[in-house]
Amino acid sequence: MQFSEVIGQQEACDRLLQLAADGRVPHAMMFTGPKGSGKMALALAFACYLLGERMGELPSTVPLASVANAEAMLAKWQHPDLYFTFPVIRPKGTSSDRQVTSDDFLQEWRQMLSESVYFTMDQWMRRMEAENQQAMIYEAESDALNRKLSIKSSQGGYKVCVVWLPERMNLSSANKMLKLLEEPPLNTVFLLVSEEPSRLLETIRSRVQRFEVRGIDSADIARALVERRGIDAEMAGRMARAAGGNWLKAIEEFDANNENKQFFDLFVTLMRKAYMRDLKELKKWSETVAGYGREQQRRMLTYFLRMVRESFVYNFGQPDLNYMTHSEENFAQNFARFVNERNVVEMAEKIQRTIRDIGQNANAKIQFFNLATDMIILLKR
Repeated sequence: MQFSEVIGQQEACDRLLQLAADGRVPHAMMFTGPKGSGKMALALAFACYLLGERMGELPSTVPLASVANAEAMLAKWQHPDLYFTFPVIRPKGTSSDRQVTSDDFLQEWRQMLSESVYFTMDQWMRRMEAENQQAMIYEAESDALNRKLSIKSSQGGYKVCVVWLPERMNLSSANKMLKLLEEPPLNTVFLLVSEEPSRLLETIRSRVQRFEVRGIDSADIARALVERRGIDAEMAGRMARAAGGNWLKAIEEFDANNENKQFFDLFVTLMRKAYMRDLKELKKWSETVAGYGREQQRRMLTYFLRMVRESFVYNFGQPDLNYMTHSEENFAQNFARFVNERNVVEMAEKIQRTIRDIGQNANAKIQFFNLATDMIILLKR
């Protein structure tokens, strides 16, 4: 994968290339930034560059055969010096003492990357055929990685380890990963890609060089929609603005039954039934969403949090500050006045607390019904 395949982010690409050109590649970097900004795409492009893939004309000192060999292996994500660590689930039918690692799902992982380097946790969970499970990076992963990285580079250059969502490491795995970062094997580069760096151990955060990635410029998203998806320029511009720098959100608009539309309907139902104080329907609503997987529940609540924020901002009458779809904006025209300075903070806090409790395996039916009844009170303020 080349940097030219990254959507936008030219300044970030240039910074990474300059690090390599100056010989100042840190032994551990952590890519952070908003969802859908292309953090993983940048990390993968940098990994490929470090492992021999090149752009444009090659210097005469670079053997063409070695570059061609590296590119052939990287095209299938099978370079022997490229290692992946990512959250996994325990496969169905396995015993509780089974040591699960990324290698158990490496085929599915490579297939997903071959289709697109822009993906979500939900897409990955479907690849693993997960049901009501939470994906984790277990202790066995760090042990396996330590063994792999102790082997000398097969191509004589860097060994690169890409760690997707390191915040999902359990405590034992995180402590062993810390030791690897403190005493890295020779010529090894760790590229961590994190959505929630605050959840990582402070000692891990202090051992990596943080690489901040900004949201993708709307113009770059619009250009990519035109070039990659065949959308007309006017529609692409509107979709790019609504995406708010998030490429994943932009492409969701192509799916008439995408998850955000489902979340929107659930949000509308919750707020309407809460306003009507319809406890019977709110109980049905709670039971419905309690049946979703934990990961989907957390994404739904994150969407609710965004809709509360957008509805509050809508009251200011400043279109440039709002990032909503047509359907969301039409709903906000009547709903926004019920989200005001008297309740917006507490609304957000209630949703955030539910996200936390769901992540800690609290009873979903109770949590969602509590949230629904809280909304009855808050909407009347």
